Amino acid sequence: MKKIAVLPGDGIGPEVMAETVKVLEALQKTCGVTLEMEFADVGGVAIDNHGHALPDETLKICQASDAILFGSVGGPKWEKLPPDQQPERGALLKLRKQFDLFCNIRPAKTYRALVGASPLKPEIVKDGFEIVCIRELTGDIYFGQPKGREGKGADEKAFDTMVYSRREIERIARAAFEIARGRRRKLTSIDKANVLTTMVLWRDVVNEVAAEFPDVDLDHLYIDNATMQVMRDPHRFDVLLAGNLFGDIITDECAMLTGSLGMLSSASINAGKFGMYEPAGGSAPDIAGKGIANPVAQIMSAEMMLRYSLALSEAADVLTKAVGNVIDQGIHTRDIATKGSTIVNTQEMGEAIVAQIRSIT
Repeated sequence: MKKIAVLPGDGIGPEVMAETVKVLEALQKTCGVTLEMEFADVGGVAIDNHGHALPDETLKICQASDAILFGSVGGPKWEKLPPDQQPERGALLKLRKQFDLFCNIRPAKTYRALVGASPLKPEIVKDGFEIVCIRELTGDIYFGQPKGREGKGADEKAFDTMVYSRREIERIARAAFEIARGRRRKLTSIDKANVLTTMVLWRDVVNEVAAEFPDVDLDHLYIDNATMQVMRDPHRFDVLLAGNLFGDIITDECAMLTGSLGMLSSASINAGKFGMYEPAGGSAPDIAGKGIANPVAQIMSAEMMLRYSLALSEAADVLTKAVGNVIDQGIHTRDIATKGSTIVNTQEMGEAIVAQIRSIT
């Protein structure tokens, strides 16, 4: 039996998490897997109910689990709180640090049926593409010290520190090479080694690790060029490797090229394969409660959880096929609808995927 901490979060989080739970329950019945799900507050709702974005009880539940299924957090209601107390920093970043979730895996896939939803021209998208972004998640300028703000008047200044150790670069590079080895054996490392000393070390270490993977083709791109090349020819890329800051940029670009953040799943794992699984988009408070949110990103985050942390690859394969079948049948939420789509709401999308799971198995 596998134990999962389920943290629905804020905004559309509870709506899309409800459909994800239905899907997991269907997989339990049809694939013979046993999952124990324990729910807890996180983010803004936890601030309202407990005074903290990550209550001690929530953390204890996470520590006692095999994986965390995380909903989006945050919203305007909590934006005036001190930065360290806001939902994102107070919960998301703390969980990443607590469990040393250094490796973020974010696939960006364009389905053939959704080619028209991409902002790219059809002749660029062709029959669709899939890029897997590997982002280092616990280092870089987001966590480097010193950081701060000081002075007054015209001399007031703010500063952050970009820093990476050889150990941090080696472990994320090895993770990326391993994933590339299981795919098309092509890895592109993204940096800014032409102007940043930190990125000179990044490139040197990635090249050293590459010697351990002679079967994987490695190339390097500066972040500014990479953002252009991904738009010009996404088929050129398979696995992208980047540090925390540049990974934050390139993953969102790849996500948007697929047509909707509502389709993008995300995994953040540590060396022991414990992971936190969350949709790539935000809590979307503007559409919360309207029943129109796309649950696929949260559902496919659960698919990654089954695959990476729970070692339930057969159930993950069933879920992947079920989601693909629904998309191919033209059953789409409003955000991914194209000409000829059957537009459904959040609940109907979840039900369609559950029906496919039952038909496949």
